[in-house]
Amino acid sequence: MIHAEAEAFLSRRCPVMRRLIRAHGPCALVPRKRSPYEALISAVAHQQLHANAAEAILRRFKALWPGTRFPRPAQVLDAPDEALRSCGLSAAKMLAIRDIAAKTQSGLIPPRAAALRLEDEELIQRLVEVRGVGRWTVEMLLIFTLGRPDVFPSDDFGVRNGWRVVKHLDDLPRPGELRQHAERWAPHRTLAAWYLWRAADAAK
Repeated sequence: MIHAEAEAFLSRRCPVMRRLIRAHGPCALVPRKRSPYEALISAVAHQQLHANAAEAILRRFKALWPGTRFPRPAQVLDAPDEALRSCGLSAAKMLAIRDIAAKTQSGLIPPRAAALRLEDEELIQRLVEVRGVGRWTVEMLLIFTLGRPDVFPSDDFGVRNGWRVVKHLDDLPRPGELRQHAERWAPHRTLAAWYLWRAADAAK
């Protein structure tokens, strides 16, 4: 019942959300307690790949350093290109992961404790400076790693498709229009996004 208050708020505020909450039940979103460094590397590995393929790459990546749960930035920076490519990483992803490691060492990418003290938009503006990391990637970090309650990734295909499904639209809504509509769901826009993802999944 961790999200019960937010679900009650959305149900009162929006008939569409009330219908989705009834259809899909309590929100099962539980953020993973990991560092922004680890979350960003995982996000880059998943870009443009099926989840199973990305997870296989990440397993091979972590296996390069046996005995460690996840490699430290210095270890990633010291790794030969051939070793990283052997995991299945493309050249672009390899460069992005090295940049994540370097910017973690420099302090641009903060440790988890420091990230938790920063505002959403401040983190977005900092982290989009990292190679291969855009606003959507940081929004996923805010939701699934830091557990921020009021993030609405209006550019996300699943969120837009969920709204198309529930409103019986012929086309995907424009991100700007959907972002404006989502203002009525504040300060629980993360939960609204989660239910739109469920609606999109259910329509597959």
